[in-house]
Parts: sequence; structure tokens; C-alpha cells
Amino acid sequence: MADEYVWLICDEVLNAVVLTDPGPYSIEVVKLLHRRTGLSLWRSKSLISRVPATILEDVPREMAEVVVRELLEAGAHAEVRQQ
Repeated sequence: MADEYVWLICDEVLNAVVLTDPGPYSIEVVKLLHRRTGLSLWRSKSLISRVPATILEDVPREMAEVVVRELLEAGAHAEVRQQ
């Protein structure tokens, strides 16, 4: 019921970016997470060790797709999930 209410009052459904595999270039992924999320490098490294990990929450679809594209270019596997 709450989901229907949010759908009715919001024009845009918010999304999450989920990291499913850091890939072979984990240092590049850590740097990217640090830049995109504002987390420290240490927290970014600990985040990629616990996959699947939600990187960003409550973001518009366009922003989520940009971050996923950057993660894919860095060698990671990530996806956009609707919340």
C-alpha cells in the first residue's frame, strides 16, 4: 500500500546502485566509490569486500545509470535496482 502511495505522489521512482562484483581492478573501483559516495578510502575498500553491496540509495534513474556505467568501465559488475 505504501509503495502505491509513493508511486502516486512521486513522478520519479528512486533507485539504488548495487555492486555485485568488484572485478579484477578493485583499486580503481575503490577510488571510484570514494569519489562518487564521499566515503573514505578505507570504508570504500571494506564495502567492496561485502558484495552484493548497495553503493547509492534514493537516486534518480539517470544518476544511477551513470554510476553503473562508470563501475562497469572500472571492471566491476553493478546494477540499478528500483526501490
